[in-house]
Amino acid sequence: MKAILIKPETTADLEFILSLMQKLGTAVQIVDSEELEDLGMSLLLRDADRNQKVSRAEVMKKLKTS
Repeated sequence: MKAILIKPETTADLEFILSLMQKLGTAVQIVDSEELEDLGMSLLLRDADRNQKVSRAEVMKKLKTS
């Protein structure tokens, strides 16, 4: 099943949405900003092209310039 991610602007909005979801009997899970970043990173890694190879020299060059 698909899911919806909602990021309310205020605590009051968050509480309202939680209350509404509880009244509807919908499962709710709260995630903090770090967990949200982890989710985004996992989505990027899942979609990454794992067939393309990059040389060690290219990686080291990028690391030195950042």
